[in-house]
Amino acid sequence: MLNGDQWSQLLQGFIEEARDLSQQAEEYLLQLDQQPDDAEAINGLFRAMHTLKGSAGLFSLTPLASFTHHLENLLMAVRDGQRRLEPSLVSLMLRCLDEIVSMIALIDAETGELPVDEAHQAELLAALAAHLGEPLASAPETHEAPAAAQDERGSGAWHLSLRFDGDLLRNGFDPMSFIQYLGRLGTVTSLEVLDDNLPPFAEMDPETCYLGLEIDLDTPASKAEIEDVFEFIRDFCTLRMLPPASTLDDCLRLIQALPEADERIGGILVAAGLLTEHELQQGLAVQASAPAEKPPLGAVLVEQGLVAPQAVDAALARQQKTRRDGERRAPNTESTLVKVAAHKLDELINLVGELVISAAAARMQAQEHGNPLCQESAQTVNQRVEQIREAALKLRMIEIGDTFNRFHRVVRDVSQQLGKDIRLEIRGADTELDKTVIDKLADPLTHLVRNAIDHGIEPAEQRLAAGKSAEGHLGLNAFHESGMIVIEVSDDGRGLNTARIREKAIERGLLDPQANPPEHEVQRLIFAAGFSTADNVSDLSGRGVGMDVVRSAIEALRGSIEIDSRPGQGCVFRIRLPLTLAIIDGFLVSLGGEHFVVPLNLVTECLELDEARLGRRAYGHIELRGRPLPCIDLAAHFDLPSSAQGRRNIVVVSLGRRQAGLIVDELHGELQTVIKPLGLLFEHLRGISGSTILGSGQVALILDIASLLQHLQQNADAEPRAHAHPVPARPDLAGQ
Repeated sequence: MLNGDQWSQLLQGFIEEARDLSQQAEEYLLQLDQQPDDAEAINGLFRAMHTLKGSAGLFSLTPLASFTHHLENLLMAVRDGQRRLEPSLVSLMLRCLDEIVSMIALIDAETGELPVDEAHQAELLAALAAHLGEPLASAPETHEAPAAAQDERGSGAWHLSLRFDGDLLRNGFDPMSFIQYLGRLGTVTSLEVLDDNLPPFAEMDPETCYLGLEIDLDTPASKAEIEDVFEFIRDFCTLRMLPPASTLDDCLRLIQALPEADERIGGILVAAGLLTEHELQQGLAVQASAPAEKPPLGAVLVEQGLVAPQAVDAALARQQKTRRDGERRAPNTESTLVKVAAHKLDELINLVGELVISAAAARMQAQEHGNPLCQESAQTVNQRVEQIREAALKLRMIEIGDTFNRFHRVVRDVSQQLGKDIRLEIRGADTELDKTVIDKLADPLTHLVRNAIDHGIEPAEQRLAAGKSAEGHLGLNAFHESGMIVIEVSDDGRGLNTARIREKAIERGLLDPQANPPEHEVQRLIFAAGFSTADNVSDLSGRGVGMDVVRSAIEALRGSIEIDSRPGQGCVFRIRLPLTLAIIDGFLVSLGGEHFVVPLNLVTECLELDEARLGRRAYGHIELRGRPLPCIDLAAHFDLPSSAQGRRNIVVVSLGRRQAGLIVDELHGELQTVIKPLGLLFEHLRGISGSTILGSGQVALILDIASLLQHLQQNADAEPRAHAHPVPARPDLAGQ
């Protein structure tokens, strides 16, 4: 029996499926906006709406099922060639999809209640009717079989034999609701109620279902579509389906015409539409449970009433022909995809993190005891832990393509609103990134895309005057580089107006009128809080809110953002992010007796430094191989006592186009770093992004390289480059 929690879980599963279906429908619609005659996209869109309508009906979400039904009717006309998906109709259907998404979001997963904005729905349906020039067909009503038809089986109908489990009613299901829903697929021409399982009256339980049904259904629907009606009670009923004679004849001919690609009986019957995948698995399970010698699958399927004997005979003939021709396929395999709740993956990653810390502690203790066997065992354990860590982190990796594809809708809507013709180009869609990072990227990317459309890409007349094509180009690209992921948002527009940015920065007091900073530093002023060069406020921009939020969101992900703008040619915003926020490879250093971790993928090399030649300055420059290298003394920056030794070390780090040296006391080498959040007392400490626990139990702070480089840039004038001290090149202590 389903309790409240189980029912909520089942409903939550529907909500997740409905979100996926609506997303698929939007992608198909945007594809049809470019290629209106794409039959595959039309069929995919119809299937998504049909499945969503059917599932909503099974959960008695009538407003959602009814609204979706109107779209399904329209798509049926499109599929049959009676209507054409023009851009204006696509726009209207996208608005209808937005309403469906809103309804899905309003479903109460506890009670199944769905509040509806009937006025808004009526407006959308009226717009559809006006666009088509005729009223939309209303949602179909349930067709009850006439009394005369009850006495005689329909000769051209599917025959359904249905036996309900005794717990059906207690689990919250009404048998008649499924019969009523069958009426949406066609006409129930015969309905026979079987009561042979009814017990004596004294033993009858009013909450137990004892009935069975024999149904004839006249419908053009496929076997899979009929089976979908009973999807949510498959565990509470036994369902057998036999096709009408005409359909059986068609399927038998189809079996003979199938490509010689499958030599399995089950695969042939599924391909012909005579058997569903669920029924095939049911038959295989019965075959496998046979106590003696396993009977042939065809015999099992016939005995279970799943297919007609002549269908099995035709499939056997097809199988023998395929084997004679020598064309074989790989054995059937079950799906390798498993849905796992995100919180379970988070728990796994946390446990792996604790395992990493424990393994490091075991290795340290083995080294302290000096026992070679213990050291060897600890080394082996650490290797296995590292493999487990990598495997666990891969579970959280998903392709960024789904996120990129959502921007087709953004580009379409915003460009139409502004009267621009813009094409979105996506590259690197198969690049994988931690799901947590991807989820937090949506808002920053949306702002960058909208800004590029509004500010970057010119109207068609200006583009033509500048010798460009009337169509603007917006690009989203993702790729791996030096252990990080790089995401680029690019356009071929006018580029950033550096002179305008400088003027506004001086007005707001962000820039000294006498200063002459490099162009790339002027461009970065757009990330200042409240900064905007727009003279007019629009629905899209001009409020001075956005780019600073973008920068903050990227830095919160331990990333950085750069600008590469060329006047008249376009602009590229380049975001660099770590692959994961959970466990990273780090490089351990110490200063003033405290330990710090530098992300290893940012470390270029390590050099020894004579402190006497540098002095006690927090910021400065050192000459490295003939070029000035900006440096930051971390001990001075964090106000920690430095080592009393005469020589210290420089860790050279690179982040995008920026490079700097971090002056530390000692280098301790690489380690697996489990990232822990900072407490409230330290979360606003500049230059620190997190913490980790070492094998010794000590806490080490993780350096925020992006923040340190930004702070170093702001204090670059504290040490004139003329006073840079040369450092001889020495062998690297840390490789790339």
